[in-house]
Amino acid sequence: MKNTLDSVAPPVADKKPHKLTIHNDTRIDNYYWLNERENNEVLDYLHAENAYTKAMMKHTERFQEALFEEMKSRIKENDTSVPYKLNGYLYITRFETGKDYPIYTRKKETLDDKEEIMFDCNKMAKNHTYFRLGGISISSDNTMAAFSTDIVSRRQYTIKIKNLKTGEVYQDEIKNTTGSITWANDNKTLFYTKKDEETLRSHKIYKHVLGTKTSEDTEVYHETDETFNTYIYKTKSKKYLVIGSSSTLSTEYRILNADTPDENFKVFQKRSKDLEYSIAHFEDSFYVVTNADESTNFKLCKTPETNTAKENWADIIPHREGVLLEDIEIFENYLVVNERENGLNQIRIINWQGNEDYYLPFDNKTYNAYIGNNPDFASETLRYGYNSLTTPSSVIDYNFKTKSKQVKKEQEVLGGKFNKENYESKRIWATARDGVKIPMSIVYKKGIELDGSNPVLQYAYGSYGSTIDPSFSSIRLSLLDRGFVYAISHIRGGEYLGRDWYENGKLLTKKNTFTDFVDCSKHLISEGYTSAKHLYAYGGSAGGLLMGVIINTNPELYNGVLAAVPFVDVVTTMLDDSIPLTTGEYDEWGNPNKVEFYNYMKSYSPYDNVAKQKYPNLLVTTGLHDSQVQYWEPAKWVAKLRDLKTNNNTLLLHIDMDSGHGGASGRFESLKEVALEYAFLLDLEGIRH
Repeated sequence: MKNTLDSVAPPVADKKPHKLTIHNDTRIDNYYWLNERENNEVLDYLHAENAYTKAMMKHTERFQEALFEEMKSRIKENDTSVPYKLNGYLYITRFETGKDYPIYTRKKETLDDKEEIMFDCNKMAKNHTYFRLGGISISSDNTMAAFSTDIVSRRQYTIKIKNLKTGEVYQDEIKNTTGSITWANDNKTLFYTKKDEETLRSHKIYKHVLGTKTSEDTEVYHETDETFNTYIYKTKSKKYLVIGSSSTLSTEYRILNADTPDENFKVFQKRSKDLEYSIAHFEDSFYVVTNADESTNFKLCKTPETNTAKENWADIIPHREGVLLEDIEIFENYLVVNERENGLNQIRIINWQGNEDYYLPFDNKTYNAYIGNNPDFASETLRYGYNSLTTPSSVIDYNFKTKSKQVKKEQEVLGGKFNKENYESKRIWATARDGVKIPMSIVYKKGIELDGSNPVLQYAYGSYGSTIDPSFSSIRLSLLDRGFVYAISHIRGGEYLGRDWYENGKLLTKKNTFTDFVDCSKHLISEGYTSAKHLYAYGGSAGGLLMGVIINTNPELYNGVLAAVPFVDVVTTMLDDSIPLTTGEYDEWGNPNKVEFYNYMKSYSPYDNVAKQKYPNLLVTTGLHDSQVQYWEPAKWVAKLRDLKTNNNTLLLHIDMDSGHGGASGRFESLKEVALEYAFLLDLEGIRH
């Protein structure tokens, strides 16, 4: 990478050896001291890293500004969401030109009625370097809005209540919550979820009554199992309040009639190991999506609301080997099912009379279709979303009776240069080292030659069964228009090819996630899409862990790597149950207090396996207030890499001193970090305009 300030020396973190011993094994962590967030020496080091990154990227500053303006110029600033109707009101979110934050509004009955501004986040965000409005919950009589805000970016939300008739914000203030609020049907009782002050695990459900002191709030439920989180919501039918408890591989629900908030919740079906289920209420029954009875890809059951235990669950849609049942949406006359087959989203429509059962047609292999916001049982239309790697997002209303669809809104790509016909997408398959076929979704500008000279940005996540669907990005056009190919690797650890795809990329099969990505990289090179001189990799959070592993095992394959909020110090973090998320992650990564999992984790943990070898050019990003992957993981990793790497490739750490895991809060502010990342990649390719 070109650098006009060759005299700038990278910061060097002091080594302060710290012994970590378990299972008769001792690891020496020279940079353990960097986890002292309030220590001035730590803050000085982080500021030095930022200063070094700024100096090393100074020659790209004008380019970064141009990229920022280019990406921003494609986004419609004066924009409005498609209204949805709830309890007699139309709810709309809109943005105004020149403003960073949304404005939440509503209108009574029709779009011609007077607009009520409920929340103008631009005014609420004043005097805050970070601001996010969390949940908004409207009381049944439409007069009250409970809402939550986070001004630190640690996802610890403060709940307040606003009178929508008078505009008054009441004195009630509830701190350290998840931000989600649920009203009972009496218009005065609301429920919320508290977080553990240290671990930030959502562990208690409380009840608050309007007009009473928050200090008098009643604890309704305490989730004592440290591997579970808890939450509360109201069913679409408005009849039941539901307390959920979930770990990675087990769920449990408690239900209560929303008309009687002072009574006790009752267990729906007691938790048991590896039993997962979710519930939806309709008429006199509950519908249960579950993996019960070895239904790996899930099935749909029905049970009477008076007899909800598992022995009463009757199959409605049985388990199928090749089809993952992801979600359902219930209407008065129709059941809508979100399925995935051979990696592709499918929306299935079944009428309750049983004489109609069909799928909405989609016409390519690189699309993303999903059920949208449908709060009304009586609606004769299904709202769903659609986009693809080459097609901007659309919000579509499908009429069940006429079988016609109406595009309510298609994302506008401004600037006059975008034409989806100029881009090509495809799905290709790589062969993993164990013979399994790994799908990749690819997009590029038409006309490129597969001669190995194209720069490719290869992205993946690959954890928690989270599937990265191929979807449109107007921001990504800044790479595609400059000759980059963008490739999503649907590696094991996600659920792209069903539940087994996830099971074979977690715990003691986690290394499949990493080797799948590497084998996809080799396929892209062998098929002429790129070469090692022009291949770049990108991943964030658990995908940042993936980046850390591949540069340890196969640094020769990549010219540059972007690692965002990377989870790279796996062993130490998973042994520290005071850190947010740790105990709830045991079903994903394993519990390293058990020697088998400790040894397996240690064998791939990026931080523990940094070696004296050459490394690709690397840009690492993090946030000081990140509650999911603490800032010190990437900080320690960069310090160790800088000490051990044997080449002069660029190594940069950028810390947002005001934000957390999700990055900056403003609508366009986050684009500045994307501009930095893109400038880093493009500069490595010698592209500087």
